[in-house]
Amino acid sequence: MKHIIILVSLVVISINATAQGVTGKWVTVDDQTGIDKSVVQIFEKDGKLYGKVVGIIDKSKGENPLCTQCPGDLKDKPILGMMVVRGLSKTKDGWASKNAFLEPESGWIVDGKLWLEGNVLKVRADVGIFHRTQTWKRLR
Repeated sequence: MKHIIILVSLVVISINATAQGVTGKWVTVDDQTGIDKSVVQIFEKDGKLYGKVVGIIDKSKGENPLCTQCPGDLKDKPILGMMVVRGLSKTKDGWASKNAFLEPESGWIVDGKLWLEGNVLKVRADVGIFHRTQTWKRLR
């Protein structure tokens, strides 16, 4: 009986860990400075993955910084509330898309992909043959 309870417990824990996947709140970490920048809420809608800035951690540019480099209607809008992960599709290795991410600091909209690696989220932005990868931490 004891073995059955342990087995059932392990199955439940495994299912919960898998179901959580990439959705949830993530702390973005600058890949060059290591500074925690913001909190992004990642969610799935209609089979696509999206992410919205729900918190600003790095206050070096003010309490509510604006996207001064963003294109079009996003120019000079608050970064807080901005959709920065934009309609990624499920792949065998994670999630990917053209025009996958908005980078508020540069205003660039770039192709990319993201995937879970253990307890962290790897977020890779591609510009031509160049890329950079950030490691985001799950908000606890």
